[in-house]
Amino acid sequence: MSGEQRDFNAAAATWDENPARVKLAQDVFRAVTDSGLLRPGMDVLEAGCGTGLLTLLLQPCVHSITATDSSERMLGALNEKTRRGHYKNVKPLLVNLEGDKGIGGRYDLVVSSMTFHHIRDIPVLLGRIAAVLKPGGMLCTADLDRDGGKFHDDRTGVFHNGFDRAVLRRMFEDAGFENVRNRTAAFMSKPDSRGNTQCFTIFLMTGRVPDHAGANRPGQ
Repeated sequence: MSGEQRDFNAAAATWDENPARVKLAQDVFRAVTDSGLLRPGMDVLEAGCGTGLLTLLLQPCVHSITATDSSERMLGALNEKTRRGHYKNVKPLLVNLEGDKGIGGRYDLVVSSMTFHHIRDIPVLLGRIAAVLKPGGMLCTADLDRDGGKFHDDRTGVFHNGFDRAVLRRMFEDAGFENVRNRTAAFMSKPDSRGNTQCFTIFLMTGRVPDHAGANRPGQ
Protein backbone atom coordinates (compact mmCIF):
# COMPACT_ATOMS: atom_id res chain seq x y z
CA MET A 1 0.00 0.00 0.00
CA SER A 2 1.15 3.50 -0.80
CA GLY A 3 1.72 6.37 1.58
CA GLU A 4 1.34 8.94 -1.20
CA GLN A 5 -1.70 10.67 -2.64
CA ARG A 6 -2.55 9.94 -6.26
CA ASP A 7 -2.79 12.84 -8.70
CA PHE A 8 -6.30 12.33 -10.05
CA ASN A 9 -6.06 15.65 -11.90
CA ALA A 10 -3.66 14.01 -14.33
CA ALA A 11 -6.08 11.14 -14.98
CA ALA A 12 -9.22 13.23 -15.46
CA ALA A 13 -8.93 13.89 -19.20
CA THR A 14 -9.00 10.20 -20.16
CA TRP A 15 -10.92 8.80 -17.18
CA ASP A 16 -14.12 8.02 -19.10
CA GLU A 17 -12.27 6.31 -21.95
CA ASN A 18 -11.93 3.11 -19.91
CA PRO A 19 -15.04 1.03 -20.70
CA ALA A 20 -14.56 -1.01 -17.51
CA ARG A 21 -15.06 2.15 -15.43
CA VAL A 22 -18.22 3.00 -17.31
CA LYS A 23 -19.57 -0.53 -16.83
CA LEU A 24 -18.67 -0.48 -13.13
CA ALA A 25 -20.66 2.73 -12.62
CA GLN A 26 -23.62 1.11 -14.34
CA ASP A 27 -23.30 -2.04 -12.23
CA VAL A 28 -23.07 -0.05 -8.98
CA PHE A 29 -26.07 2.06 -9.99
CA ARG A 30 -28.04 -1.10 -10.69
CA ALA A 31 -27.08 -2.53 -7.29
CA VAL A 32 -28.11 0.71 -5.52
CA THR A 33 -31.41 0.70 -7.41
CA ASP A 34 -32.05 -2.97 -6.65
CA SER A 35 -31.44 -2.26 -2.96
CA GLY A 36 -34.48 0.05 -2.97
CA LEU A 37 -32.57 3.02 -1.55
CA LEU A 38 -33.53 5.72 -4.06
CA ARG A 39 -36.56 8.00 -3.69
CA PRO A 40 -37.48 11.04 -5.81
CA GLY A 41 -37.37 13.50 -2.89
CA MET A 42 -33.88 12.58 -1.70
CA ASP A 43 -30.96 14.95 -1.24
CA VAL A 44 -27.89 12.83 -2.00
CA LEU A 45 -24.16 13.27 -1.51
CA GLU A 46 -21.68 11.34 -3.61
CA ALA A 47 -18.33 11.09 -1.83
CA GLY A 48 -15.57 10.86 -4.41
CA CYS A 49 -17.54 11.36 -7.63
CA GLY A 50 -14.67 11.55 -10.13
CA THR A 51 -16.03 12.67 -13.49
CA GLY A 52 -19.58 11.88 -12.44
CA LEU A 53 -20.16 8.51 -14.10
CA LEU A 54 -22.31 7.36 -11.18
CA THR A 55 -23.57 10.87 -10.37
CA LEU A 56 -25.35 11.27 -13.68
CA LEU A 57 -26.97 7.84 -13.41
CA LEU A 58 -28.32 8.74 -9.97
CA GLN A 59 -29.40 12.26 -10.98
CA PRO A 60 -32.82 11.47 -12.55
CA CYS A 61 -33.84 9.38 -9.53
CA VAL A 62 -33.41 11.98 -6.76
CA HIS A 63 -34.22 15.59 -5.86
CA SER A 64 -30.60 16.77 -5.70
CA ILE A 65 -27.11 15.32 -5.73
CA THR A 66 -24.03 17.06 -4.35
CA ALA A 67 -21.08 15.49 -6.14
CA THR A 68 -17.84 15.90 -4.20
CA ASP A 69 -14.26 15.20 -5.18
CA SER A 70 -10.80 16.46 -4.22
CA SER A 71 -9.68 16.76 -7.86
CA GLU A 72 -10.44 20.06 -9.59
CA ARG A 73 -10.08 18.53 -13.05
CA MET A 74 -12.39 15.61 -12.26
CA LEU A 75 -14.97 18.13 -11.13
CA GLY A 76 -14.24 20.22 -14.22
CA ALA A 77 -15.19 17.24 -16.38
CA LEU A 78 -18.40 16.80 -14.40
CA ASN A 79 -19.16 20.52 -14.63
CA GLU A 80 -18.91 20.31 -18.42
CA LYS A 81 -21.25 17.29 -18.52
CA THR A 82 -23.68 19.11 -16.24
CA ARG A 83 -23.59 22.19 -18.46
CA ARG A 84 -24.14 20.19 -21.66
CA GLY A 85 -26.95 18.15 -20.13
CA HIS A 86 -28.63 21.09 -18.38
CA TYR A 87 -28.75 19.13 -15.13
CA LYS A 88 -30.14 21.60 -12.61
CA ASN A 89 -30.08 19.25 -9.60
CA VAL A 90 -26.35 18.36 -9.71
CA LYS A 91 -23.94 20.41 -7.60
CA PRO A 92 -20.24 19.59 -8.11
CA LEU A 93 -18.29 20.57 -5.00
CA LEU A 94 -14.55 20.48 -4.24
CA VAL A 95 -14.17 18.59 -0.95
CA ASN A 96 -11.23 16.78 0.63
CA LEU A 97 -12.87 13.94 2.55
CA GLU A 98 -9.81 13.75 4.80
CA GLY A 99 -9.47 17.52 5.28
CA ASP A 100 -10.00 19.46 8.48
CA LYS A 101 -13.17 21.17 7.23
CA GLY A 102 -15.22 17.98 7.05
CA ILE A 103 -18.01 17.49 4.54
CA GLY A 104 -20.91 19.81 5.44
CA GLY A 105 -24.58 19.76 4.48
CA ARG A 106 -27.42 17.40 5.40
CA TYR A 107 -28.39 14.44 3.26
CA ASP A 108 -30.83 11.54 3.05
CA LEU A 109 -28.27 9.29 1.35
CA VAL A 110 -24.48 9.26 0.97
CA VAL A 111 -23.09 7.14 -1.86
CA SER A 112 -19.51 6.29 -2.73
CA SER A 113 -17.95 4.01 -5.31
CA MET A 114 -14.33 2.84 -5.23
CA THR A 115 -13.42 5.69 -2.89
CA PHE A 116 -12.89 4.07 0.50
CA HIS A 117 -9.69 2.25 -0.47
CA HIS A 118 -8.13 5.67 -1.20
CA ILE A 119 -8.90 6.90 2.34
CA ARG A 120 -6.34 6.37 5.11
CA ASP A 121 -8.63 6.43 8.15
CA ILE A 122 -11.94 4.72 7.44
CA PRO A 123 -13.44 5.14 10.95
CA VAL A 124 -12.89 8.90 10.80
CA LEU A 125 -14.57 9.10 7.38
CA LEU A 126 -17.50 7.00 8.58
CA GLY A 127 -17.98 9.36 11.51
CA ARG A 128 -17.95 12.37 9.19
CA ILE A 129 -20.52 10.75 6.92
CA ALA A 130 -22.77 9.81 9.84
CA ALA A 131 -22.62 13.44 10.99
CA VAL A 132 -24.09 14.78 7.72
CA LEU A 133 -26.86 12.22 7.36
CA LYS A 134 -30.36 13.17 8.38
CA PRO A 135 -32.00 10.94 11.02
CA GLY A 136 -32.75 7.63 9.34
CA GLY A 137 -30.35 8.46 6.49
CA MET A 138 -28.38 5.81 4.63
CA LEU A 139 -24.78 5.23 3.61
CA CYS A 140 -24.17 3.10 0.54
CA THR A 141 -20.58 2.35 -0.46
CA ALA A 142 -19.19 0.13 -3.19
CA ASP A 143 -15.61 -1.08 -2.98
CA LEU A 144 -13.26 -3.95 -3.56
CA ASP A 145 -13.17 -7.20 -1.71
CA ARG A 146 -9.66 -8.00 -0.48
CA ASP A 147 -7.49 -8.13 -3.60
CA GLY A 148 -3.97 -8.86 -2.36
CA GLY A 149 -2.77 -5.62 -3.94
CA LYS A 150 -3.39 -6.94 -7.47
CA PHE A 151 -6.13 -4.58 -8.64
CA HIS A 152 -4.09 -1.40 -9.10
CA ASP A 153 -1.19 -1.20 -11.51
CA ASP A 154 -0.24 2.13 -9.95
CA ARG A 155 -0.76 1.85 -6.20
CA THR A 156 -0.07 5.49 -5.46
CA GLY A 157 -2.80 6.69 -3.13
CA VAL A 158 -4.07 3.18 -2.40
CA PHE A 159 -4.26 2.74 1.37
CA HIS A 160 -6.25 -0.51 1.50
CA ASN A 161 -5.93 -3.63 -0.65
CA GLY A 162 -9.68 -4.03 -0.70
CA PHE A 163 -11.70 -4.81 2.42
CA ASP A 164 -12.78 -7.76 4.50
CA ARG A 165 -16.54 -7.26 4.55
CA ALA A 166 -16.90 -8.40 8.18
CA VAL A 167 -14.22 -5.94 9.33
CA LEU A 168 -15.78 -3.05 7.40
CA ARG A 169 -19.20 -3.96 8.77
CA ARG A 170 -17.88 -3.62 12.32
CA MET A 171 -16.47 -0.19 11.40
CA PHE A 172 -19.93 0.83 10.16
CA GLU A 173 -21.51 -0.34 13.39
CA ASP A 174 -18.88 1.36 15.55
CA ALA A 175 -19.69 4.63 13.72
CA GLY A 176 -23.35 4.28 14.69
CA PHE A 177 -24.82 2.62 11.60
CA GLU A 178 -27.57 0.06 12.01
CA ASN A 179 -28.97 -2.69 9.80
CA VAL A 180 -25.63 -3.00 7.99
CA ARG A 181 -25.86 -5.26 4.97
CA ASN A 182 -23.68 -6.18 2.02
CA ARG A 183 -24.03 -7.85 -1.33
CA THR A 184 -21.85 -8.45 -4.37
CA ALA A 185 -22.47 -5.58 -6.77
CA ALA A 186 -20.10 -6.12 -9.67
CA PHE A 187 -17.26 -8.11 -11.17
CA MET A 188 -14.35 -6.56 -13.00
CA SER A 189 -11.80 -8.44 -15.07
CA LYS A 190 -8.47 -6.86 -15.89
CA PRO A 191 -4.92 -8.01 -16.72
CA ASP A 192 -2.29 -8.03 -14.01
CA SER A 193 1.32 -6.89 -14.48
CA ARG A 194 2.14 -10.22 -16.15
CA GLY A 195 -0.76 -10.00 -18.58
CA ASN A 196 -2.85 -12.64 -16.83
CA THR A 197 -6.54 -11.82 -16.51
CA GLN A 198 -7.75 -11.47 -12.92
CA CYS A 199 -11.37 -11.20 -11.80
CA PHE A 200 -12.16 -8.87 -8.90
CA THR A 201 -15.41 -8.51 -6.96
CA ILE A 202 -16.92 -5.23 -5.83
CA PHE A 203 -19.38 -5.30 -2.94
CA LEU A 204 -22.09 -2.87 -1.92
CA MET A 205 -22.39 -2.18 1.82
CA THR A 206 -25.27 -0.20 3.26
CA GLY A 207 -26.05 1.10 6.73
CA ARG A 208 -28.59 3.40 8.34
CA VAL A 209 -28.21 6.00 11.06
CA PRO A 210 -30.93 5.82 13.74
CA ASP A 211 -34.05 7.97 13.43
CA HIS A 212 -33.18 9.59 16.74
CA ALA A 213 -29.60 10.45 15.70
CA GLY A 214 -28.68 13.85 17.05
CA ALA A 215 -25.90 16.15 18.18
CA ASN A 216 -23.93 13.40 19.88
CA ARG A 217 -23.59 11.41 16.68
CA PRO A 218 -20.06 10.09 16.01
CA GLY A 219 -17.96 12.56 14.04
CA GLN A 220 -19.68 15.73 15.27
